[in-house]
Amino acid sequence: MTDTPTADTKRPLGVALIGYAFMGGTHSQAWRTAHRVFDLPLEPEMRVICGRSPEGTREAASRLGWREWATDWREVIARDDVDLVDICTPGDSHAEIALAALAAGKHVLCEKPLANTLDEARDMAAAAAEAATRGVLASVGFNYRRVPALALAQRLVADGTLGDVRHIRAQYLQDWIVDPDFPLVWRLQKDKAGSGALGDLGAHIIDLAQFVSGQRLTGVSATTETFIKERPVAAQSSGLAASGGEASERGEVTVDDAAVFFGRTDGGALATFEATRFATGRKNAMRLEVNGSAGSLYFDFESMNELHVYDGTVPAAQAGFRRIYVTEPDHPYLDGWWPPGHGLGYEHTFTHQVADLVRDVAARRQPTPSFSEGLAVQQVLDAVTRSAEKSSCWTEVAG
Repeated sequence: MTDTPTADTKRPLGVALIGYAFMGGTHSQAWRTAHRVFDLPLEPEMRVICGRSPEGTREAASRLGWREWATDWREVIARDDVDLVDICTPGDSHAEIALAALAAGKHVLCEKPLANTLDEARDMAAAAAEAATRGVLASVGFNYRRVPALALAQRLVADGTLGDVRHIRAQYLQDWIVDPDFPLVWRLQKDKAGSGALGDLGAHIIDLAQFVSGQRLTGVSATTETFIKERPVAAQSSGLAASGGEASERGEVTVDDAAVFFGRTDGGALATFEATRFATGRKNAMRLEVNGSAGSLYFDFESMNELHVYDGTVPAAQAGFRRIYVTEPDHPYLDGWWPPGHGLGYEHTFTHQVADLVRDVAARRQPTPSFSEGLAVQQVLDAVTRSAEKSSCWTEVAG
């Protein structure tokens, strides 16, 4: 028996994915999953995946669940059956692809950071604002906003639970390039990545600090460091056979390995940030603490289902940080998942991102974070870079 469409059949949303590596895989899982967990007003259809390598893209299409594959993103954007373009490429191509997609009338989801330069980010935000007047929507992929515990933290601050925000403390600690013989991948090359730990990790904690606190950074004093100046050139870059010997050629690392900076917000809070790929033993320790006049909260992604909250209004004899296990159905994003106590993982943040975006597209509502919010993060990244270049001189965040 063959099912026939009914009046209740949901309108499809044709999706194209540009890029198929780490982020392409996480985004693909989200597109496969979101409409099966949440009751979405549109049904995402994974129409085509695009990459530079025919062999790699063909394999990714089969493995990740895409109907077709292509190697020319311009042809993908021109397709009539593509409604939304999801950009998971290195930062050096974000602006070109996003601008072309918006001009072609396609909704856009672009991975963070929005661009490699402030000028590119400004162009993208302006194009997104113009496209919105035509009903074409754009969002930047700060997936950690969709961690239920962090979404709850934002609600608590917005509701006044912490009182006046006085301190923000944010860290993102990894160790994946501690080995000096780790190869010179694209993330370590400025022309492709834009920056190192600053843009890759720092962008996340800048966005989260501003999202959770409801305040914007206005100025920074920063320092950056590159601990390993040269690394082995990857085999595919040096022309060595994939199955051949080790590369002896070494190339220059042109991005930062770590960034540390202090800042002030427009609400009067003091903020400190640390982003590094050299915190030996730390795999994905993304941490946020907010101290207010009436309380505090603390989060660590390595315990991502937990939020610790301190109520400063109770008597001292009863005071202490309270652990909230964020798995109840009335917590953010938990209504579609497991019974209470069954925690979520990293991949679920991307599923939530897709669900939010599909709802916004269906409602013709500006998604969040918008390209303008992505620009706000890029403005801070730019200020940090300029401060570090000027021996940590206090630097205003560009408006």
